[in-house]
Amino acid sequence: MKRTPASIGGERLRVAALFAGIGGIELGLHQAGHRTTLFCENDPGAVRVLERRFSVEVAPDVRELATLGDVDLVTAGFPCQDLSQAGQTKGIRGRQSGLVDHVFRLLDQRRRGPRWLLLENVSFMLHLDRGKAMRHLVDRLEERHFRWAYRVVDTRAFGLPQRRHRVIMLASRSEDPRCVLFADDAKPRQRSFSPAHWCGFYWTEGLSGLGWAVDAVPTLKGGSTIGIPSPPAIWIPESGEFVTPEIRDAERLQGFDADWTLPALEPSGVRRGHRWKLVGNAVSVPVAKWVGERLARPGSYDVSRSIEAPASGVVWPKAAWGRKGQVYSVQVSTWPVRVRTRHLSGFLKYPSAPLSLRAAEGFKNRMDISRLNFEEAFRTAMSRYVKRGARVAVA
Repeated sequence: MKRTPASIGGERLRVAALFAGIGGIELGLHQAGHRTTLFCENDPGAVRVLERRFSVEVAPDVRELATLGDVDLVTAGFPCQDLSQAGQTKGIRGRQSGLVDHVFRLLDQRRRGPRWLLLENVSFMLHLDRGKAMRHLVDRLEERHFRWAYRVVDTRAFGLPQRRHRVIMLASRSEDPRCVLFADDAKPRQRSFSPAHWCGFYWTEGLSGLGWAVDAVPTLKGGSTIGIPSPPAIWIPESGEFVTPEIRDAERLQGFDADWTLPALEPSGVRRGHRWKLVGNAVSVPVAKWVGERLARPGSYDVSRSIEAPASGVVWPKAAWGRKGQVYSVQVSTWPVRVRTRHLSGFLKYPSAPLSLRAAEGFKNRMDISRLNFEEAFRTAMSRYVKRGARVAVA
């Protein structure tokens, strides 16, 4: 679908970026023609990236921020550590994810504005704690008379070979968020396993999950809190090799230029592995660009796609909207658009590292006792890889 940038006839919005990270939302919005006037972020490495890439000063602590200034849109990719399946799942009241309440505090400082609020987080929060995380957000919005909508969006829809599902939530007192989030829908492209396709998976799993992705990598993760990277593994069927991608390709898989996070390593900066955390926690740039283009030029919404859903929201649907206590499920896919995607084998540009023998052995041991169903060719290739590595280690 051909799109017209916001800078050509569309409306340009002034943006306040809370929990800005390395600027994935902001870069996408800038590409759509909008302008960020306030950045707030407390991660030292991310702050260095923002300062270098956007040439701005960054407010360091949302808890101490007194005002948003005169803006049209507030964005908040608030911390997901307490909401993600890979995290501690303490819920929306956790020490990190609970910081989202400062967004509402700041909204209360301005009686009439801003017009738009954009929230982003992991899709697991739709299920966590019987839906209480989403209920908390919805209640806070409706207390302030916001109409809201959200949609789970897959990064693969935008031409990047990363299977990444994120909740994009949009709210407004004066506008209709449905005309932004639900105006576009495309049929997802499903790839079946083939020896011609490289497959991504998480070597740290194997018992209850795998993160299996055909011709793509699974969701890039932030890694450990002390900067130990956790890149996915990639199986190359034609050679039987298992590799992990380089950080510059991880940046590209999120829609950034290679070495976008390099400023984080400047003198007295963070440890090298911290770049993986910055990239894994980021918002995919083209997802934000799509939202920015639709904010500039809202589309239309087909109300026949709405179905009234249980207001309790024990498990929230993948797309919904609501106001005044009513919740409506929306029949749209996780692919708003369908941009032609390069194969993973052709996308990766930088030298990959072989999956270590220790990592492969640990994964194989978990795979052998797991009840998960694995492609037989994958299971065989992993066994051969471990045996070959063991022989090399002994030689």
